[in-house]
Amino acid sequence: MAERWTVDRPTACPPVAVPPTIPLMPIASTNPATGQTIRSFQPLSPAQLEAKLQCAADAYQRHRRTSFAERSKLMLRAAEILESEKDAFGRIMVTEMGKTHKAAMEEAAKSGWGCRYYAENAERFLAEEVVPTSASRSVVTYQPIGPVLAIMPWNFPFWQVFRFAAPSLMAGNVGVLKHASNVSQCALAIEEVFQRAGFPTGVFQTVLVPGSKALGLVEDPRIAAVTLTGSEEAGARVAEASGRALKPTVLELGGSDPFIVLDDADVEAAARVAIDARFQNAGQSCIAAKRFIVVESAADEFQERFRNGIEELVVGDPMDGASKIGPLAKGDLVDTLEEQVRRSVSAGASIVTGGRRLDRRGYFYAPTLIS
Repeated sequence: MAERWTVDRPTACPPVAVPPTIPLMPIASTNPATGQTIRSFQPLSPAQLEAKLQCAADAYQRHRRTSFAERSKLMLRAAEILESEKDAFGRIMVTEMGKTHKAAMEEAAKSGWGCRYYAENAERFLAEEVVPTSASRSVVTYQPIGPVLAIMPWNFPFWQVFRFAAPSLMAGNVGVLKHASNVSQCALAIEEVFQRAGFPTGVFQTVLVPGSKALGLVEDPRIAAVTLTGSEEAGARVAEASGRALKPTVLELGGSDPFIVLDDADVEAAARVAIDARFQNAGQSCIAAKRFIVVESAADEFQERFRNGIEELVVGDPMDGASKIGPLAKGDLVDTLEEQVRRSVSAGASIVTGGRRLDRRGYFYAPTLIS
């Protein structure tokens, strides 16, 4: 079943030839567990990108007129595909960004749940609301606005996309996905889910372009709204471009979330929860706890229990059910982490456990605690 997703995907819109004189750098898909490139994709040419954007605009004019019942039927089919083929989708996530297979299958199933939730509730959420006024009749009504551009991250390559796509498509909008370049196979598989579910051509499309092209997409007049999950720096650039064009924007940006342990805490339970809070998805999560602030009376016990739990984590092949921690998603993340640890130690911090790149193939770094 996994091999189903290793062949080239058909494009959602009629293909446009790439002029041979335009040099295009391939977009590489690399297995972080081995460091080896497993697929390369040719980015869309300007003409191909133009065709996809126009296809989205045309599809919107048709999709916005469909009924909730029609959309719901297709979205429920998308949910069924995700749920029934979660193993195959999970394997794509594992090979492109390194999360464990168990976590990847759970993400595919959660994406199906998201599709099902909006399929069953969108009509109720978007029903007209009567407002009492001095007029003969006043209502709040919810209307689709057009193609929604999603600039999505690699850490949850399916869920991040479906949590935007399911409500957007159910509301009568269409989706244009600019996914992180290292998860292009995930992006194409998601596009195919919607195609197989029966959504018409152009209602959901993946555009394979480098990150440098993202702002051009934001500024395109056919894009009606933008959603981005990523860094504060990327969010600021997208917000600026969207603001100039007066386009609605939803941004989920970075943070540094504190995990606070007070003197009335169950320290054993707190340390146990801290392991999952910090190391879910190999620590690559915007909702992960990032700083642990512990009252002095509990500090020594918490640190010891936390250290012991960290050292019990099994780091290894993400397809191995025994592995709790896979590789980091990209090689440059390991380099950045090494530099962060070096600077922390130079500034006076102590390494309690870990603090080193693991001597094996791929982008593995030991789970680390710094005090």
